[in-house]
Amino acid sequence: MKTIAPPKVGMISLGCAKNLVDAEIMLGGIQKEGFGLTANADEADVLIVNTCAFIDSAKEESIEEILDSHQQRGLKKRAGQRLIVTGCMAQRFSSDLSKSLSEVDAFLGLDQIADAGKIVRQVLDRPLHPDLAPASKAKAKALTNEAWEPLNLVSRKPVYIPDWDTPRVRLTPKHTAFTKIAEGCNHPCSFCVIPQMRGRHRSRTVDSVVQEVRQMVAEGVKEINLISQDTTYFGMDLWEEKAGPRQPVDSARGTTLSHLLRALNALEGDFWVRLLYTHPAHWSDELITTIAQCEKVCRYIDMPLQHIHPRMLKLMQRETSSEHIENLIVRIRAGIPGIAIRTTFIVGFPGETEEEFEYLLDFIKRTRFERLGVFTYSQEEGSKAAKMEGHLPARTKQARFKKAMKLQQRIAEEHSQQQVGRVIRALVDQPGVARGHSDAPDIDGRILLSEDAPLGEFINVRITEGQLYDLLGERVE
Repeated sequence: MKTIAPPKVGMISLGCAKNLVDAEIMLGGIQKEGFGLTANADEADVLIVNTCAFIDSAKEESIEEILDSHQQRGLKKRAGQRLIVTGCMAQRFSSDLSKSLSEVDAFLGLDQIADAGKIVRQVLDRPLHPDLAPASKAKAKALTNEAWEPLNLVSRKPVYIPDWDTPRVRLTPKHTAFTKIAEGCNHPCSFCVIPQMRGRHRSRTVDSVVQEVRQMVAEGVKEINLISQDTTYFGMDLWEEKAGPRQPVDSARGTTLSHLLRALNALEGDFWVRLLYTHPAHWSDELITTIAQCEKVCRYIDMPLQHIHPRMLKLMQRETSSEHIENLIVRIRAGIPGIAIRTTFIVGFPGETEEEFEYLLDFIKRTRFERLGVFTYSQEEGSKAAKMEGHLPARTKQARFKKAMKLQQRIAEEHSQQQVGRVIRALVDQPGVARGHSDAPDIDGRILLSEDAPLGEFINVRITEGQLYDLLGERVE
């Protein structure tokens, strides 16, 4: 007797690493429910588009992907394929999207990602949209366009957070992984709507994260990237008495990121832990000391600052000051020898004057960040900044972006040249390509090797040449 293969589900995931983890959890639940998985959209009985809505360009990319996926159903005669939209854009705009994109079968929010398998089955049990269903099917024929509407399963205030045993299908290379240690955000940044989409900050327990990392290391993962909207706020939402943004953060108050890093550092195995998405308001001397003392924690921190001018920080509602930031950077560099600091800035924020922009450039020039990115301000519907006066023309924002990046390119090239002759430990990402502790996956530079090395293994590399963002090197024993 011929065995009938289970329906296959495909996934297109857009946006950040946090969105990627959501995609992995959805695929884990789908696989557990008995469905097959495919990377080929043409083979998929159900196609999921996991969207991003961080800035306008991300929303546009998400809409284009949804429309293209629907169009391909017709062009490639995949009329029976179901289309599900998930992610931040679905969470935020599901009501509007279900009216304007009625061809979509279902919209899932962030609270539904763990139930994706059951929802896929629910979608497959529904009749097709009338425009897609064969005319011979009486059930579909009886429906009218007005009567049919997508499933909208989005809950307005997300509360979900994964645990260590949540089913998951990793989409990263075998040697690297992202671990989401918390979800949501409590910060009131005026340019951002992430708290509206992802809800209040909610931390996992230290034990939950440790269990997950232990399991990943046992599976051969060599690099654990800790992520959340604000990793430095980890555990603080669980305190009975919460610390304010300017109060000292120490272990006497309750669970902190320092507790987690020390617990991970104590695990057996040869692996890195990388710290991403930290906020300057919640750094402490204890955290600096912890990173310096934990040999498995990369000498690398990602700390988006967004601006440095006092008035801009106040308008952005960043809960910190220029004095605090400058002092913090001095303390971090003094306390963690060899640290590489990555940051991002926003240029062209409403009301930003030429003098305030030059103030930022001077800060970049003086501080000489090892890694730096720049965004032009994006007016996000529903944010406080969107209603501010003094929005700048696109040409002004673009000119400031180019000027800031040109400055940083000179600094980055000088940093690269300073690496020549050094021997550093690196993780082999792909044949002939590796990354050092100063380079996070997908966002920083690479080391181009003179010959291939074992994939997913640590090697020692002597740097022979420095380029703008990348380095050239040769393996040494």
